Amino acid sequence: MQEHSTTDEQWMLRALVVGAFGPESDANPRVGCVLVDPDGALVAEGWHQGAGTPHAEAAALAAAGERAKGCTAYVTLEPCNHTGRTEPCSHALAAAGVSRVVYAVSDPNASAAGGAAWLAERGVATEGGLLEAEATALNRSWLHRIRTGRPWVTWKLAATLDGRSAAADGTSQWITGPESRQDVHEQRARCGAIIVGTGTALTDDPRLTARRADGTLHDHQPLRVIMGLRDLAPDARVFDDSAQTVHLRTRQPREVVAYLAEREIHHVWLEGGPTVAAAFMADGLVDEIVAYIAPVLLGRGRQSVSDLGITTIADALRLEPTDTRIIGHDIRITTILEESR
Repeated sequence: MQEHSTTDEQWMLRALVVGAFGPESDANPRVGCVLVDPDGALVAEGWHQGAGTPHAEAAALAAAGERAKGCTAYVTLEPCNHTGRTEPCSHALAAAGVSRVVYAVSDPNASAAGGAAWLAERGVATEGGLLEAEATALNRSWLHRIRTGRPWVTWKLAATLDGRSAAADGTSQWITGPESRQDVHEQRARCGAIIVGTGTALTDDPRLTARRADGTLHDHQPLRVIMGLRDLAPDARVFDDSAQTVHLRTRQPREVVAYLAEREIHHVWLEGGPTVAAAFMADGLVDEIVAYIAPVLLGRGRQSVSDLGITTIADALRLEPTDTRIIGHDIRITTILEESR
């Protein structure tokens, strides 16, 4: 494995910070690039600001101008080697006279990969794998879509301590507190799509938007997806002009995720009820669960997920906790499924 200096790590950490400035919900990956001169001084940095804007390397090179010559470029993702809206980043780096490229993650996209090899063939020193785990986390859902062909699916559930998502009379607003509900809005704003079934849409008449604490809409709104065969009222709130909405007349989760993958959506927020959640679980399409557990007991009422076909404790789904925190009076537990690790 390639060994890197502490200085290399410091600059790649900066590239990761810069890359995180990019929009998480965009169809393209978040990428940061830092240019450092032979004396170890920062020359310029750039990040990808979303589809249709310059890539991180192009942004950094534009800021550096002629000062890019002889620099080392620290990039969180292997420079692309294909022509899209702009020339390949590998070509731009070579043309600018960059002498060394250090990148974190190899590009798994077959149409864009190969930039490192192209640069090496032209005498530019290239080194990969620096802070690969951290850079992978930065683009977890995008990398997942490229590698698997489907979006990363996060199932959000809100439940009482005894696992109920609604009372015996069907009421469910509100199990969790206002702090948890606001946290959900922040999570929605980071995703490309939000899914509910027709049952939830008919019962709750949700807007399915991402709103700030003051009630205003976030700049990014996820695509609102309703799945199911039943008709919705034309004046349902989910059809307002706050965000785009599609009604997919299917009960098959695989058809829904295939449609979203075609739209290059890489992170899906699943808020469907227990039946929709169980269908996604049964098809192996849930990668992560974000559970908001309220200190509330109901005793009776709707379970947070329908029958999963598990009849013995030996077959229970064991999840890997990745984060636990108190939000208001509730507990938010984030877990991933073993096959998604």
